[in-house]
Amino acid sequence: LYATPFSRGYWRDAGGELKDLRKLTFAALMIAACLILNKFKIPLGEGLSLSVTFLALALCATVCGPVVAIVFGAAEDTLGFFLGSSNGPYFPGYMITTISGCIIYALFFYRARVTVWRIILAKLITNIQNVFLGSLWSAMLYSKGYIYYMTTSAWKNALYLPFQILLLVLVLQSVLPVMHRMRWSPCQLEGERIPWR
Repeated sequence: LYATPFSRGYWRDAGGELKDLRKLTFAALMIAACLILNKFKIPLGEGLSLSVTFLALALCATVCGPVVAIVFGAAEDTLGFFLGSSNGPYFPGYMITTISGCIIYALFFYRARVTVWRIILAKLITNIQNVFLGSLWSAMLYSKGYIYYMTTSAWKNALYLPFQILLLVLVLQSVLPVMHRMRWSPCQLEGERIPWR
């Protein structure tokens, strides 16, 4: 585990994941999971929906790190559009949002001690960037202004945030022991729970 992602060893390990066939296979499985989970999203309007695809994004970033997460984010967003049932045009800005979200998850969870506070911060930051970037892309694509989309998205993300945090805690709590058994991460749970700090 690394105390911070700002070290040469962290990025050397993250880059090395591109050569690990098991990690690349896992990333491909998470892309498939995103495509499936995306079928169950609840549309809320132009460019807004409720979805749990963030769980697969966070898992891929946790296991594979930020370098693979960049490739994963680009592939997942592009395949999700062309294989999905989106009514809007393809727009690469959404790919930037997906990639930056994956990088945020990786910086907080990959080769790091996962805690509830880290989960809260990671989810909060990804939701904030979703609001600002997503609103910008929607304003560029559709007829209403940036403030309209930002206000709508901010409310949605604020209301959805506690539920997302809870889901992420439960999923990571289930996955971390499996990662330990596969020698992808040292044991991190205190008893059977993710520590607060």
